[in-house]
Parts: sequence; structure tokens; C-alpha cells
Amino acid sequence: MLKIDLITGFLGSGKTSFIKKYAKYLIEQGERVCILENDYGAINIDMVLLKDLLGPNCELEMVVGGDGAEAHKRRFRTKLISIRMLGFTRVIVEPSGIYDVDEFFDTLYESPLDEWYEAGSVITIMDPVTATAMSEESRYLLMSEAARAGKILISKLDETSNIITVTRDAVNYLNASMEHFECKRRFIGQKDIIAKPWEELTDQDFENIKNAGFVNASHVKLSPEDDHYQSLFYLYYRTTEAELREKISKLFEDSEAGNIFRIKGVITDTGTAAATDRPGESGMDARNKDITNGDPLSLEVNATVENIEIKPVTGETQDVLIVIGENLNKERISGYFPGAVTV
Repeated sequence: MLKIDLITGFLGSGKTSFIKKYAKYLIEQGERVCILENDYGAINIDMVLLKDLLGPNCELEMVVGGDGAEAHKRRFRTKLISIRMLGFTRVIVEPSGIYDVDEFFDTLYESPLDEWYEAGSVITIMDPVTATAMSEESRYLLMSEAARAGKILISKLDETSNIITVTRDAVNYLNASMEHFECKRRFIGQKDIIAKPWEELTDQDFENIKNAGFVNASHVKLSPEDDHYQSLFYLYYRTTEAELREKISKLFEDSEAGNIFRIKGVITDTGTAAATDRPGESGMDARNKDITNGDPLSLEVNATVENIEIKPVTGETQDVLIVIGENLNKERISGYFPGAVTV
């Protein structure tokens, strides 16, 4: 049977970054991998962020959302049927950060999928900084994802991180969340949690992840209000890298904008062409010239309150910024992106 992994994690936790590393490992082991972006949003920028994996042993597919959970679930099922016919040896599903894991298992148990697929590993990505500042609704979603996970993978660690402390705090927070929402699952340090900088993940770590499996665990079922979490889309917004970085920094600090978890997407840098015409350039200017030969450069944006990452991206892209969060003030946020087409 074809194994299918589910990579869960709250908004901005680092799912896409992990999948890039995990899929690369699987491909190097001879697997033929399909990455399925299973998102409720009508626009999925993560497809752009994963495109450098494309090749004879890796393909990307997407389930388009935007018109309700039931329609989305039907399309997910249909997509899995078509993927089964294409000769893959492993499927990796990346859902929205706001996702009911039961939907994944319910779909796999339906005929004919139950004859073709079996659940592989459920991996939950946890950003320890964001987790401790979650609202009640967000804490529930993280709990519901972690409850079924074969492994919890801690994100955003570096060589300065105290791994023992991070692991202990993650265990305490997760176990307290399990108890809070009446789930009997409990976590035990390194048995359940991998906490190390991702650049240090070994082949053995990836094998442990690949074979982590999943856990059957019940808990209180809650359904956040439909409009509690939002994704705001801003198309064709153009500015310079410096101005964008400043706007994003101010937006995360703006309490009237709502609780913003993540800003991601691709924009055109209007300062690129002018910058590459200047003599004696260095740093970003020089990189821009190498990539664009004077043409405007596309910039990939992946920002959370802890870190704003903006870097050049080549190839076919879609100019769109996505602001994701809870209780967002659309009018307030739109003021930061004048001239953009809003969706």
C-alpha cells in the first residue's frame, strides 16, 4: 500500500521548511515523492516555496479551497485517487495550519482509498515561542494536531538553543494542553520529541521521522468560529525590500491590526533595476544583478513576529502577499499595502 504522511503544525511553525528537507531525504533514498498541498485557502504560496524540489522523483499537487470544508474534503479525496495512479512511493500532505486531523484519517478510511493507502507518519511541527503565547482556540488546534503525532519536531532552534530546556518546556506545555482539553495522551522527552537545529538532522533522524507512525488519541472536540482565523490576500503589491521589511515590522507591532501569525508570499522589488545600474555594488545589489541582469527581482517573503526572511526567488512566481492570523482588521492591514488588489 502507498504510505501517506501528514505534516501538521500551527500557522507559521515551519511545515514547508521541514518538508523541503524531509522530501529531499526521501528522494535521495530512491523514493518517488508527491507533495500534496492541502489548504483551505484559494491561493497557496507554499507551492512556490517548494518548487525547487520538482524533478523526475518529486511532483507537487494542490487541493484548492475557499468554498467550504465539505467541498474541500471531496476534492482532497478525488486528488488522492488520481495520485494513486501515477506511480509514487510516498505521499506527503501539508495541510493548512488550521486543520482537523480527523479529516485526514476519515478520508483514508473511505473506499477505495482504504484499499490503496495507509497512514505513514503524522509529524507535528511546533514553534516553542509561538506556542506559549497562543489563544485558547489556537492552543486547542495545536493540541489536536500533536495528540495524533508519532513525533513532535521543534522548529526554529539554532546552536545557541538550550536543547534540554526547550525539550522540557515543550513536554510540559503539551502535556498541560492535553490535560486541559481532556486528552489522555502524554509526551515523554526524547521518546516523542526531536529538538535540534534542523541543519543537524541526520539520516537516522529522518528514518525515525519516516517510521514514526501515529497515535490514536481522543479529546474534547471544539470548532472555532468560521471567521476567527483569516487569510487576507494582497495581489500585485510592489515596493522595495527595505520598505517591505519596515512595513512588516510595524504591522506585527500594530495591536489594532489583530493577532498576526505569519506574512508570506512573493512581491516584485521595485528597487532592483535601479540598484543593479549602480557601479561598485555589493551585498544584495550584486546578487540582484547576477539574478536579474537589471530586470526587477521577485522576493520571497516568509515572516513571523520572531523573524522576517526576505530573499530572491527565480522562475515563475505569483505576486501575492498573504497575511494570516486571528481577529484581523482588514481595513487597518490594507492601509499598509497601498495599490494592492485585495481578495
